[in-house]
Amino acid sequence: MNIARFSEFQPNRLVRDSEPKTREELPEIQNYRSRIEEAEGFSGVWELVKETVKATLGEHRLGMLLFLDDLPLHLGAYHQVGTNNIVLNRSLLNIVETVTKSRKLVNAFVYSILTHEYLHALGHISEAEVHSLVYDVSKRCFGEDHIVTTLAEKTPWMLLKGIPLRGIAVNKQDMELIKDLEKPNQRYII
Repeated sequence: MNIARFSEFQPNRLVRDSEPKTREELPEIQNYRSRIEEAEGFSGVWELVKETVKATLGEHRLGMLLFLDDLPLHLGAYHQVGTNNIVLNRSLLNIVETVTKSRKLVNAFVYSILTHEYLHALGHISEAEVHSLVYDVSKRCFGEDHIVTTLAEKTPWMLLKGIPLRGIAVNKQDMELIKDLEKPNQRYII
């Protein structure tokens, strides 16, 4: 297997329906804001991740899988290049849920982390490029003054400011697949 083919961003391998939409063509910011606040579960946030990236960058990818695993607390998630997998840090997510007690903040946290990893899955390998793209997508879709954009600009870990993560013990559980993350668009005829 030639590993070198995964080492460079290859824009010709991306799925593009059309050119990226301009600011005027994007759905209203308020629509995305209310949807991120009301999103239930990973599939609701995931649909927003895919939709906002497609609306701003014109890129999308089907067949992604989401797993939860207990990772070191400095790591939010990861995508292994060449796979359809995103692994989200279950322990970190549990801490965010406990500390914030807010669906809006948890969804904003999950959105930021998943958007970052989704962009890697789309072929954007550079951390600097991905950080910048997450901010651009967030700002265009949620506005400059929304928590999603603030987390993208600074860091999702800002929600945990003052929490001594180094002192928290993580109990390792089995990795868990999030079922029905993506809803199929087509029904199969049998």
